[in-house]
Parts: sequence; C-alpha cells; structure tokens
Amino acid sequence: MRIAIFCVGNKLMLDDGIGCAVYDELQAYELPACVDVFDVGCMSMDLLTAVDDYDFIISVDAVDGTGHPAGTIVSFAPGDMAGRPFGTQSLHDLKLADLFEAAELLGYQARGLCFGMQVENGEPAEFTVGLTPAVAEKIPALVDCVLAALVGEGVPVRVRETGEPVAPGFHHTPTRP
Repeated sequence: MRIAIFCVGNKLMLDDGIGCAVYDELQAYELPACVDVFDVGCMSMDLLTAVDDYDFIISVDAVDGTGHPAGTIVSFAPGDMAGRPFGTQSLHDLKLADLFEAAELLGYQARGLCFGMQVENGEPAEFTVGLTPAVAEKIPALVDCVLAALVGEGVPVRVRETGEPVAPGFHHTPTRP
C-alpha cells in the first residue's frame, strides 16, 4: 500500500502554518519507502494524479469555524467536509474533498483521512511566521494523530534519532522548543 501525507498550509500566515509545522516534526521519524510526506503549501489540482498514485492519503490542515477552542483537533473523511458553508472548513479554497471528487471523475480512487486543527488566527494582518501559543502547544498531539493513523495501517515507524519504534500509546516529543 502506498501512503501520502499532505501537510497543507502557509507558514507566513500564523496558524495557517499548522500543516507546515507538522511536516517539520514528521522529519524526526523514519518512514518506509511506501510513505511519502509532502509540504504541499495550498491544496491544488496539481495533486490530482496523487490520488491515483496512492492508496491512502492523510491530509493535515488548519480549519476554522468548528465551534471548538483553538488547538482542538478534528478528524474526518474527505467527503465529510464537502458542501458545508461553515464548520471544519479548510482555510484554503480547494479542500481534499474537492480533490477527491475531481479525481473520481477521472476514475482515480484512494482512501482519505483528514486531520484539522482549529485556528486562533489564520489570517493575520501582516505576514507572520509562527503559530499562536494555543495552537503551537497542541502540535505534538496532532503529530501523534498522524503517527497513530500510520501505525493503525500497519506502517512501521521509528524515531530517527533513537530507532525507537512508534507503537500505540507513543507520544511525540517536539523537535523545537
């Protein structure tokens, strides 16, 4: 099985950089050749062929309008996001659901899983690198969600520095203070 992890976001826009932060943290792990991790920036139709190239796609993105406090993690299938004018909306114009729908029209199919984190501020008045404190402190939990999804799919994951295997109950230690 081939797996892609799409880390979506813009690190110049405060909490919109959630996916970028997760991408950076995932570099601390050894993943098998069947898993590719992408810092995709914003979701685009350029990723269309990836739906055909991979069997399972995990998306990590900033979301807004969930009604939950900043830093809350939500998990949903790509189709659960479609057609909603509010709540669990990606901050980007193209959502994973849109990508999957377009791919299906071309006969491409893959399973998908989305992890989103409620932002505090995803649209600062000026370019601002970094995450708000409420979001930054929850990034390790979001990384745990991605790792748990991989382990749940039977993917062997190891901590790059120590070789320690990631297993149920493992908790990510941030690589940055």
